Amino acid sequence: MLVDDDEAHLCAGDVIVQRGTNHAWANRRIEPCRITFVLFDPNSL
Repeated sequence: MLVDDDEAHLCAGDVIVQRGTNHAWANRRIEPCRITFVLFDPNSL
């Protein structure tokens, strides 16, 4: 995961919380990957 000017390596089972960051996704491996997104309306929390 690319966040602002930094890069974080994520493994299976990792959990992240993004809060209004500039970000991008890159799969650096040959195998395909799957990501699940759960989005919440901040006004409902």
